Amino acid sequence: MDQALSRRDALRRLGLLGGLAAAASSALAAPTEGGPTGWRMPDEADRHAATWMSFGPSADVWGRELLRPAREHLAGIARAIAAFEPVRLLARDQDAALARRLCGPRVEVLVQPVDDLWMRDTGPVFVRDRRGRMAGVDFNFNGWGGKQAHEHDAEVAAHVMEAVDLPRIETSLVLEGGGIEVDGQGTAIITESCVLNANRNPGLGKAACEAELRRLLGIEKVIWLPGIAGKDITDGHTDFYARFTQPGVVVAGLDDDPQSYDHAVTRRHLEILRRATDARGRRLKLVVLPGPGRIRPTLETPEFAAGYINFYVCNGAVVAPQFGDDRADANARSILREQFPGREIVQLDIDAIAAGGGGIHCTTQQQPA
Repeated sequence: MDQALSRRDALRRLGLLGGLAAAASSALAAPTEGGPTGWRMPDEADRHAATWMSFGPSADVWGRELLRPAREHLAGIARAIAAFEPVRLLARDQDAALARRLCGPRVEVLVQPVDDLWMRDTGPVFVRDRRGRMAGVDFNFNGWGGKQAHEHDAEVAAHVMEAVDLPRIETSLVLEGGGIEVDGQGTAIITESCVLNANRNPGLGKAACEAELRRLLGIEKVIWLPGIAGKDITDGHTDFYARFTQPGVVVAGLDDDPQSYDHAVTRRHLEILRRATDARGRRLKLVVLPGPGRIRPTLETPEFAAGYINFYVCNGAVVAPQFGDDRADANARSILREQFPGREIVQLDIDAIAAGGGGIHCTTQQQPA
């Protein structure tokens, strides 16, 4: 991307962050309070107070060809969610009027400097304790390991917590919301390629990571998927591979294209998930959701993220992509309807967002009720 850090600047920043993470590794490994008696990250399907988004596409990152459709498709996601719950959208001062026009009156636009649109990764991860008190974890967004300039996006989590007037929980752990999937009952699915990557947490092992996630999010059991590093900007976020639809049930992606770099890794993920049990000892029920066999060619790019796993669950609905493959789109709709009875399934053309390497879930962050 044109706005990516220079190699020298990226290495310098990574070195600094690496030093901080290494210094904190012993602290992460120390016994921590939390889990059943502390903070817990709720299931996405729990009731929301609002959805947070970011009207962040810029010509520097997205290019002139993708900029307009990316903004339009992002606004389409915001409008779809706003039909079911409040949406709060961050936008640069110079983009606020356009954001309000594209998103309509149901979406609240808040002026805040941002670098891009991936609120799942830049925003706070909201948690709740047993007494119902809320807080948000700031996971130190570092541009997916220094791959993109992120001066403003690094401040988004703090800004959101200030806006909602809730405490911000700090940690030395570096990760993004798209890299962690939870069932709300103490189980998480995480990709090693992202969270244990040296560009986020150099020297960090599974045990230390799990201890800190127990303190922060109430995670009692982590199901580790290998993921795959270096193929996309996220280094293989969980929310493109596997999602809980309810405790004990996981829907997972399958890439049938033997030429795809995800072909082998998605099969490995299915093997792991079929054998896995959750924090309560239940063997997971696995539902396989293949991606589309074809996509509309208009906005196709090498980074195009064509998969149905990156859906978003909001109040009363599931907002999911469709890619113009009628059979695969209908199959995804049918599976999601079975998995989320009582919720409306809203499918959207988000090709411009997919062309930038992301999906609907990537653009959102839920604030629990």
